[in-house]
Amino acid sequence: MDKRIFYTIFMVNYSRLMLGTLSIIQQYSVLLFRKTHFSLRLNDINQKNMAKKPQKTPMGQIRIIGGKWRGRKLPVLNSQGLRPTTDRVKETLFNWLMPIIHDAHCLDCFAGSGGLGIEALSRYARETTFVEYERDVAQQIKANLALLNADNGHVIHDSALSFLAKQGTPYNVIFLDPPFHKGMLSQTIQLLENNGWLAQNSYIYIEEEINAETYPLPANWILHREKIAGQVAYRLYIRSISV
Repeated sequence: MDKRIFYTIFMVNYSRLMLGTLSIIQQYSVLLFRKTHFSLRLNDINQKNMAKKPQKTPMGQIRIIGGKWRGRKLPVLNSQGLRPTTDRVKETLFNWLMPIIHDAHCLDCFAGSGGLGIEALSRYARETTFVEYERDVAQQIKANLALLNADNGHVIHDSALSFLAKQGTPYNVIFLDPPFHKGMLSQTIQLLENNGWLAQNSYIYIEEEINAETYPLPANWILHREKIAGQVAYRLYIRSISV
């Protein structure tokens, strides 16, 4: 075969091979681009969806231990500083309150989980007012009252000190379980006593850390019961009008 013909045939076949290889490379590049673009787009969509979704706070729960809702479990936010009263303490407290809780008007200051005020409603208190400073925590109390169809529970989103600084209406039972190590009890007690929040012979429950600083109590607050559970001291006072 003539060398020129052989060379021509070789170059034609070589060109076809190169064109085929380039075509494969182009197709692979297009597929790779599409895959990369799709991955970036999917990642962008996921990030937008995550940004839209509210971050849910993990939930704990409290249990109602007596009364018409006995055994019901209710969700509570795992909010920093939230410290629901234990079942053991709650059972003791409401044994103390058994003679007077029915039909009582209750005020749950520093309501937190709302466990004390809700327990009072379960035991046929006339009404409970819940005062809670943290908005999300207050909303959870409202949600739990709705679950129970409890229209005699009223939630106030405010600090206890700000709420009690106003002139009040008398309550029969007051729950005081403030954040530990904040020194809030002294001012709270003064506001309760001076601004008309306490009915005659009202009962005041105080729960605090066992190493809490001492604070003055009104002379007419008579210690009725007290106990210690772990690191918590809890006491029940009766406001006497005869002292």
